[in-house]
Amino acid sequence: MKIIIVGASGDIGRAVCDELGERHDLVRVGRTSGDIQVDLSDCGSVDALYKKVGAIDAVISTAGDVHFGDFAELTEQDVMKSLSQKVMGQINLVLAGLNHVAEGGSFTLTSGVLDRDPIKMGTCAATANGALGGFVTGAAIEMPRRLRVNVVSPGLLEVSAPRYGAWFPGHEPVSSKRVGLAYAKSVEGGLTGQVIIVE
Repeated sequence: MKIIIVGASGDIGRAVCDELGERHDLVRVGRTSGDIQVDLSDCGSVDALYKKVGAIDAVISTAGDVHFGDFAELTEQDVMKSLSQKVMGQINLVLAGLNHVAEGGSFTLTSGVLDRDPIKMGTCAATANGALGGFVTGAAIEMPRRLRVNVVSPGLLEVSAPRYGAWFPGHEPVSSKRVGLAYAKSVEGGLTGQVIIVE
């Protein structure tokens, strides 16, 4: 299969590339790195990505920034920026890709643990993660041409723990291998409308 991986240079993206790279043709995409660059918040940029890549069998997104900060100091702008970057950016990939991904192909998005196991200062992330779960549940029953859509929801990765572990007290990190396998399940299997949890 030919697979677009957005966010390929990040910790999750590298886990996905390690798992799928030997079996599939990967198009590595990033905001400033990779084979092609894309701004997920810009629909024109997303459309240009699909036109440049051509025929594609699957799309994986591991991208999306969110705001972390004290709840009492959150602003509407903090929340909206998080929703724009993490939620709408990934939804844009699906909407723009409906006529580009091959029949029976798939979209795999990325959320995370915080909507089911929250941390302090993680309200925006929890909100975005929950929204993505709702999106795939609703979209799956209306996808055309036997297309599938899922979201992978990993815990804190072991490789990320040295940088972010202090924010996640009591969380047991997950291996990159197990995270990569979750994306393989979504892309190579038959699931749709699912939140695939890795913890």
